[in-house]
Amino acid sequence: MKLYFKYLVVAFKSELQYKWSFLLAFLSQIVIVFTSYFMITSLFDKFGNIKGFTVHEVLLTFAVIQFGFSFSEVFFRGVDKFDRLIVEGGYDRLLIRPRNIFLQVLGSEFQFVKLSRMLQAIIILGMALLQLHIAFDVFKVIALVLMLLSSIFIFLGIFILGASYCFFTVEGLEARNLFTYGGREITKYPVGVFNKNILWFFTFIFPFAFVNYYPLLYVTGKLQNPIYAFSPMIAMLFLIPCIFIFEKSSRRYLSTGS
Repeated sequence: MKLYFKYLVVAFKSELQYKWSFLLAFLSQIVIVFTSYFMITSLFDKFGNIKGFTVHEVLLTFAVIQFGFSFSEVFFRGVDKFDRLIVEGGYDRLLIRPRNIFLQVLGSEFQFVKLSRMLQAIIILGMALLQLHIAFDVFKVIALVLMLLSSIFIFLGIFILGASYCFFTVEGLEARNLFTYGGREITKYPVGVFNKNILWFFTFIFPFAFVNYYPLLYVTGKLQNPIYAFSPMIAMLFLIPCIFIFEKSSRRYLSTGS
């Protein structure tokens, strides 16, 4: 991890070489998140609730998903842009270095302007919690912390899956955006508001339901069983097969000759 933090510091210093460019990009990200926030609140001004979920419950979900996705974009961008390493020959360069290959991929790129999205997610989360007036106990605090952590883990897992198939396709395909950006958009809302097929898909294939639905039901008092407080750990386990698939896929890499 010491090496990863060195990558982090060097990348941050590099971005600050163009301070005004960094500042303008940072501020532009705030506008993007505000647009999503405005759309959600406008929707609830019209309908009041969606299948029993109030605007502040949905904003809590939105904040959790936005936090995890933004965190992954800031600190794991190298995995999301893995196809660029393959095409430009950068992956060949990483292979000859006597360091862990996955750690090098993680540290190959950062996107610090997305820190503004993380900050907004935290602010929206705080606003939602204040309006919900939740009677917190130990289990509900654990549930909320695990929701935030599992959101990071699941997006990292999806980024890793996207990187894995680059060993087969070389170029990244837009299909992966169905599960990264598409997954982010649909899970801004508790997945229980959608039909049973979508709920099943996001429970057993990509376990977003264990990030933003089942623990949400417990935190908001819709379910009383404390076991739901620990349900985000299932989503965190999703990372294990993703790493395994990446390791297996990397063994077929023969270089692109770039």
